[in-house]
Amino acid sequence: MKVTGRQREGVSIIEPKGKITIGKGDIALRDAVQEALKAGSKNILINLKKATRIDSSGMGELICAYTSVTNRGGKLKLLNLPSSIQDVLGITQLITVFDVFDDEEEALASYR
Repeated sequence: MKVTGRQREGVSIIEPKGKITIGKGDIALRDAVQEALKAGSKNILINLKKATRIDSSGMGELICAYTSVTNRGGKLKLLNLPSSIQDVLGITQLITVFDVFDDEEEALASYR
């Protein structure tokens, strides 16, 4: 899995591409979130549009990221959930924990 990041309107946007699964995928996501936090970002938006799959380790990393960001006074939100990931979040009831958006402009506006 590859992860890219960018800044927009004071929000760190993290964009994983590929499988967020045990091994490289979950570690890459963790590293990207930690890097954004170390750089001083409080608000993080994870764009999952190009994520193809997520397993329990990937879900665990999303939860850890949410907790880390929240504990630092920030907000972590999700963008562009593929149906497979949305299904997993729904089944596990984690969809109620995250703010989820389908539009980047709307997601960015929610941080203001």
